[in-house]
Amino acid sequence: MAATVTAFMNQKGGVGKTTTTVNVGAIVANEHGRRVLLVDLDPQGNLSDHLGIDPNAIEDSVYNVLIDRTDPRVVIRRVHGLEVLPANLDLSGAAMELAPAGDRILRLREALSGLADQYDHIMIDCPPGLGLLTVSGLVAAGNVVVAMQAEYLAMRGISQLMHTVGMVAEAANPGLAIAGVVFCGFDGRTTLAREVKAEVEQFFPGMVYRTAVRKNVRLAEAPSRGLPINIYDPGCAGAADYRDVAAEFLERSGDVDRVEVEMERDILAETPVPPDAGDGRGTWQRRPQWGE
Repeated sequence: MAATVTAFMNQKGGVGKTTTTVNVGAIVANEHGRRVLLVDLDPQGNLSDHLGIDPNAIEDSVYNVLIDRTDPRVVIRRVHGLEVLPANLDLSGAAMELAPAGDRILRLREALSGLADQYDHIMIDCPPGLGLLTVSGLVAAGNVVVAMQAEYLAMRGISQLMHTVGMVAEAANPGLAIAGVVFCGFDGRTTLAREVKAEVEQFFPGMVYRTAVRKNVRLAEAPSRGLPINIYDPGCAGAADYRDVAAEFLERSGDVDRVEVEMERDILAETPVPPDAGDGRGTWQRRPQWGE
């Protein structure tokens, strides 16, 4: 089955987009057993840095994939149970270098298409803004998840974001659709946050994730340790919220049946078999995994 490709985006920076991409990806990989590739499409390399990959220390990055058509498989790094196509500041010049290329917005999609059978989910962390790199991410994706904060200015950008997604869908990617909106850094005690969330729910009926990620200092600390939240502090409120978001992400991606089947499989695999049903050695043993 080909990977589900999701672009995480917002033209406004500092809204929790990278934090959401990292933590949803890590939980889907570590706790749901999915094969996950994260694509860092931001020249700042924040996603890479968050996962302990120093953007200044890497030789090849997604820049080389876009400009030199380097095979992404030689660039991908494996960390914390998932795989990452990292970025660094070289990517900041990509838009200018790709300007003469007629296929400039298609290069990322072409590169990822060769990896589709190797992953269950490919998650693209788009840069803030609505330039070439973001458009490339949207062209490569099938779904868009919008990460935002419950603030007035963030809400004002929704119409512009919708316009951009619509233009990309019309011009280059007819199947592209917004699959969800995740509120980050949410403080439900404030009237403003509740009002903004209510307005967005009215604007995007059925699109807003059930769980709003609460403000949590451990989420802010995790990048400095180079760890996703489920490893840095699995018991904190931020980890709990992102577990719920990750579960809903799988549900919205049509992956919920696999979640239930694999949970049942894990339970059966750990069920001890009494000696009279075993192999004659009088010892309890694991049931074999399905397909063994």
